[in-house]
Amino acid sequence: MNLNLGCSNDLRAGYVNVDICPPADQIANLNQPWPWPDDSVEMIRAHEIIEHLPDKVRTMNEAYRVLKSGGRIEICVPTTNGAGAWQDPQHISYWNLSSFQYYVAGDAHRERFHKANGITAAFRYVRHEEKDYPGGVFGTIVNVPKLTIVLEKP
Repeated sequence: MNLNLGCSNDLRAGYVNVDICPPADQIANLNQPWPWPDDSVEMIRAHEIIEHLPDKVRTMNEAYRVLKSGGRIEICVPTTNGAGAWQDPQHISYWNLSSFQYYVAGDAHRERFHKANGITAAFRYVRHEEKDYPGGVFGTIVNVPKLTIVLEKP
């Protein structure tokens, strides 16, 4: 199974398209425990969604829980390196590349703090890309820096 979380109108073939309201294939509130069994998902596409979820630890732990060994999550978020992360009033968690080190096995931040922070996720880092995308503000074009990161469950 492949999941396209927070799909909105971007329904993707080969994925279960998930959102909190139609036209998704599956309606799910990602602020609650995710409705998929442990080790049942091969790929999670999470573009423009995790910044809308209030609990970073729950989000990353749930993704890790549902992924099969060798399964991957591809996350795309506006980074804190630009106004895009802060401008949307529905953004309630904020991310940059360093945010993910707490969820990568072997990283000193994860290894020191995971028990105290309740982090069970222990991903393997695969790759990342930071890229500016054009965004319109009051008729002008500004760049919105976004981070795409791929993590894998060992």
